[in-house]
Amino acid sequence: TENPAQLFGRAVQFHQAGQFNEAGALYQRILDINPDLAEVHCNLGSVQNNLGDNAAAERSHRRAIALKPGYADAHGNLGNVLSDLGRLDEAIACYRQALTHNPEDANIHNSLGSALQKLDRHGEAIASFEAALALKPGFAEAHGNLGISLKETDRPAGALASYQRALALRPDFAEAHCNLGNALKDLGRLDDAAACYRRARSPSV
Repeated sequence: TENPAQLFGRAVQFHQAGQFNEAGALYQRILDINPDLAEVHCNLGSVQNNLGDNAAAERSHRRAIALKPGYADAHGNLGNVLSDLGRLDEAIACYRQALTHNPEDANIHNSLGSALQKLDRHGEAIASFEAALALKPGFAEAHGNLGISLKETDRPAGALASYQRALALRPDFAEAHCNLGNALKDLGRLDDAAACYRRARSPSV
């Protein structure tokens, strides 16, 4: 029989390859051998979230946190699950908890900003996206998200610049093409806006 370390190595390979059912089965086998491994619960929760089983994912991440309270990734992943479930206030609390344990995680700052954005708390969202970008300047999604909140707070020029930065980093970013089109349309630049909408439909153009 394989030992848990070997099983974990194989499970992670499946996980990274997007073979979530295979990964989940192996994580579960490890937990049948030793149910007290926080990392395995956390990874199983990620797999369950990818498979759309949010209730199971929430249980797995909460178990990981119970075993290892300072586990930033588990707090952040639990936030993602709760955000998917529309429980945004709880998600925000999880992201903030994650950042107390790992303030250098740009992804968690960006996720916190997205949850705040959904609640129209754009001032706080902007601060989160800026924190993400201070840590990871080449973070295309955070530039795109920042643009959305700048637009919502009547800063069209800032929004435009953010979308353009996002697209410079990720030319195939369809949502940013679409948002850039909206920003240009608001500025009366209709031909430029139309070109953006066309690129949003086929970003490789």
